[in-house]
Amino acid sequence: MMNKKTAVVMFNLGGPDCLDAVQPFLFNLFYDPAIITLPNPFRWLIAKSISRKRAPIARAIYGKIGNKSPILQETEKQRIALEKTLNSQGNGEYKCFVFMRYWHPLAQQIVEEVKTYQPDQIILLPLYPQYSITTTGTGIIEWHKWAKKSNLTTPYRVIKDYPDHIFYVQTIADMICQKLLTLNDKSEYRLLLSAHGLPKKTIEAGDVYQIQVEMTCEAIMRELKEYNMEYVICYQSRVGPLEWIGPSTDDEIERAGLDHKKIIMVPVAFVSEHSETLVELDIEYKELAIEKNVQDYIRINTVGDQQKFIDGLAKLVLEN
Repeated sequence: MMNKKTAVVMFNLGGPDCLDAVQPFLFNLFYDPAIITLPNPFRWLIAKSISRKRAPIARAIYGKIGNKSPILQETEKQRIALEKTLNSQGNGEYKCFVFMRYWHPLAQQIVEEVKTYQPDQIILLPLYPQYSITTTGTGIIEWHKWAKKSNLTTPYRVIKDYPDHIFYVQTIADMICQKLLTLNDKSEYRLLLSAHGLPKKTIEAGDVYQIQVEMTCEAIMRELKEYNMEYVICYQSRVGPLEWIGPSTDDEIERAGLDHKKIIMVPVAFVSEHSETLVELDIEYKELAIEKNVQDYIRINTVGDQQKFIDGLAKLVLEN
C-alpha cells in the first residue's frame, strides 16, 4: 500500500522547561514504579520527599544552562530531521511525534495527537540506545497505558535498542577521530566512556543495560583500533544511598590525574545534550579534573541530529 501512513513515536526522559517545573518533574521521575519499586502510599511519600529535597540542587543545576533543560528542543531537531529523511527514503507517509516520560509533552497528549493523525501503523522509537526497564521499558509501559485508555487500537511495533548498531557507534567514533587528529601525542590521553549509572540491584534483577553499554563501548573501540587508545567504561550521575554500578566517572577522573593521563570524555548512552552532559560533564567533572591535576580535559559531543545517526534511525524504522 503505497500511501500507508506511519506514525513514528520518539521518546526520551524529558526535563523541566522552567525552574518552577523542576520539583514536579522530579516527583514524576521518582514516582515511577520502575525507578522506586515500593507500593503506594510509600512510593508517593518517598517521591514527594526526594523531589522536595533535591529541587534546590536541581534548580541550581538548570540555572547554569538557561533555567531549563534543552532536551525537548534537541529532540525536536532530531524529530524534524528523521521525518524529512523517512519521507525522502520510504514509501508512503511518515509523521514523527515526540513524548517525554517525566515532563511535557507527556504520552497522554501525544497519544491523542497520533490518534488524530489516524496512522495505519505506529513505530515506537526510544532515544536510548541501550535498553533498561528504567528508560525504554517505562516509556513503553506509559505509552501502552495511555493508548489503551484512549482506545488507540492501531498496531504498533517497538524498536527495543540499538547499542552496537554501526550507525550509532560510527557517529561517536567519527567525532572521537576528528578530535584525535588534532592531538600531537595521543598516548597521553585516556578515553573515559561514560554512561548514566544504575543501582546494582536493578542490574542484578536482570536488567541488560550494563551489558549493552559494554557492547556500545567495545564496538566504538573496534572502530578506533588503529589508534590503540587506552580506555575505561565508567558510570555517572549517582544519587541516593544504594550501591550503584561502577567504576564511577568521578573516581576515574581522579585515577587519570594520579596516572598523569589527559582525558577525552565520551558520553555513550545519551543521544542529546542535557543537564548530565552540559553541567555534569562540562562543568562539574571538568572542575574535578582541574582539581585532580588532569592537564587536559576534552569532551566529545552527543550524536544529536548528525545525519549518519538520523539515517541509521530511519533505516531501523523502515526495517520495522
